[in-house]
Amino acid sequence: MKLAKAVGNIQATIKHEAYRGHKIMIVQPLDENLQPDGATFLAVDFAQAGPGDIVIVAVEGNASRQLFMDNNAPVHSVIEGIVDSVERG
Repeated sequence: MKLAKAVGNIQATIKHEAYRGHKIMIVQPLDENLQPDGATFLAVDFAQAGPGDIVIVAVEGNASRQLFMDNNAPVHSVIEGIVDSVERG
C-alpha cells in the first residue's frame, strides 16, 4: 500500500465493464512527510475520494482485483481508503 494524494478525475465514456460504477482518479504518491514522491498514476476509487484527499492505495494487481471479486479485472491500483490523519512517532 502507498499513501497518495488524489489530484484529479478521469472521464471515460467507454471503459472496461469492471470499471462501471467506479471513478478512475489520478493520484500522486507521497513520502512519509506527505511530499510528492514519484510520478502520478491512475487508480480505481473504492473509497469515494475527491481531489485533494490523502488516500491509501493498493498498488499490487492481485490485492486490487480482490476488491472487484474478479481475478481477470484489468486493474493494478485501487484507492482503498481516505486518510483522516497521520501520526509519526
